Amino acid sequence: MFTEQQIQDIENASVAEAIAIVSKQFPQETVFSTSLGQEDQVLTHVIARNNLPVKIFTLDTGRLFYEHYELLEKTNARYKTNIQVYFPEAADVEQFVNEKGVNAFFESVENRKQCCFIRKVKPLNRALQGAKVWITGLRADQSDNRKEMKMLEWDDARQLYKFNPLIHWTYEQMIDYIKENNVPYNPLHDKGFISIGCAPCTRAIEPGEDARAGRWWWEVSHKECGLHVNS
Repeated sequence: MFTEQQIQDIENASVAEAIAIVSKQFPQETVFSTSLGQEDQVLTHVIARNNLPVKIFTLDTGRLFYEHYELLEKTNARYKTNIQVYFPEAADVEQFVNEKGVNAFFESVENRKQCCFIRKVKPLNRALQGAKVWITGLRADQSDNRKEMKMLEWDDARQLYKFNPLIHWTYEQMIDYIKENNVPYNPLHDKGFISIGCAPCTRAIEPGEDARAGRWWWEVSHKECGLHVNS
């Protein structure tokens, strides 16, 4: 468990120092899930450049953009990392597609959430087995659901700490860091794809639109897939 003093130290530290404190408290049990989005690329840079003992993994849903795979290769080459890839269970995907159709997620929010659960949530839960700390690249201004999230919080459902070191960063801070440190990122970001998920479920946003407007663009919802919703 983290003491109140440790939590305060984490909140007042730099990103690298904060991750070092957390990973020292739980050696071999601190993991980072990267979607290879811009926030996650910042954290990968911090972890790799500071040789922090954090396992990095990503989820391959089977419906990602080609640019995602190019970036994964480029990131591993740049930082000498071996980002572990977790896939959905083939039987789950086969049953969903055969029963409801290959693009059934367009038909209802229920279908979309079921697809996200199969392709994202279940593989994530498998990847987090044995972990005590789960590092994410969440930022408060990404969506209304994330505004109330803390830097370090207890995930009761998964029985681990969820650590969001960039939660108070602005979009501008993140972009500046990427430019200053020449951090590799997905070229789709330069084409209006601010939040990138599966290819069928992501579109570029228009100037002035909310950053999450391009995710599941055909539905009215909280724009979450279930990875970061505890209730």
